[in-house]
Amino acid sequence: MPITIAIVEDEPQTRDCLTRLLARSSQVRCVGTYATGEEALAGIPEAKPEVILVDINLPKMSGIECVAKLTSLMPDLRVVMLTTYEDRDRIFDSLRAGASGYLLKKAGYADLIRAIEDVYQGGAPMTAQVARLVVRHFHRISKPASDVEQLTTREQELLELLAKGYSYKEIAQELSISTGTVNTHVKNIYRKLHVQSRMQAAAKFFGKA
Repeated sequence: MPITIAIVEDEPQTRDCLTRLLARSSQVRCVGTYATGEEALAGIPEAKPEVILVDINLPKMSGIECVAKLTSLMPDLRVVMLTTYEDRDRIFDSLRAGASGYLLKKAGYADLIRAIEDVYQGGAPMTAQVARLVVRHFHRISKPASDVEQLTTREQELLELLAKGYSYKEIAQELSISTGTVNTHVKNIYRKLHVQSRMQAAAKFFGKA
């Protein structure tokens, strides 16, 4: 079954271009396009896409605010931010809001489809520039050790792989468990750490010491 996608992008040409690109792939199916965060909040909970592509710089309600509201309503929703910005604050604000990945708009068709598949499988796709910023930032974060220490040994093992960018499928293979079991562990980890995304959980992991 193709991965269902929705697009939130205010520029008509960019939105149409993304729609055409996605239509070329049998691996994904677009179930809705939205020009504003307000439209997305009204339509996406009903359309129930598995992955959404969101422009960070939307009019009125920002893409970051839109993502925060949608992930609160739909905790299992996977989000890839699309933007021309390489600004550090916008990157981290997006990830804290619940985004799972971050791609610059100049990314090509193959990179876009790969990112969708990766985030759907539990990965955290992002360009190399963004990945370097995130890793450096997380290594500087200081978090209470008790946040991670409350996890079981298995959950800590899984969190380490999650923080390193492993997909759910790769974690399942590494730990010799099913992807369904991985998903259950991840939900428990998020609940115990009071986070809503892989990046927020990774921040807790890198700051555990």
